[in-house]
Amino acid sequence: MADVLDDDEIADRLPDGWSYEGDEVVRTYEFDSYLEGVGFAAGAGGLAQEAFHHPTLTVEYEEVTVALTSHEAGGVTDDDIDLAERLDELAD
Repeated sequence: MADVLDDDEIADRLPDGWSYEGDEVVRTYEFDSYLEGVGFAAGAGGLAQEAFHHPTLTVEYEEVTVALTSHEAGGVTDDDIDLAERLDELAD
């Protein structure tokens, strides 16, 4: 099991656009259409499945909010930061 990162490690590694909220990191992506957001969410699901790491995805009209935490570790780990970086690449 991965180790939980401390607040300083999270602040140092958290990609731009992400925030640290409680025991998870969160980002809302904005898209030009609902279908573009749904397409991103489907791609995010594929990346998460490959990593065997399953985020909370909330799809609203032209926005998708992603919340990442490592439940088994009880907080944010390297796995969450790595997936956040991959999701940013997917959104570009």
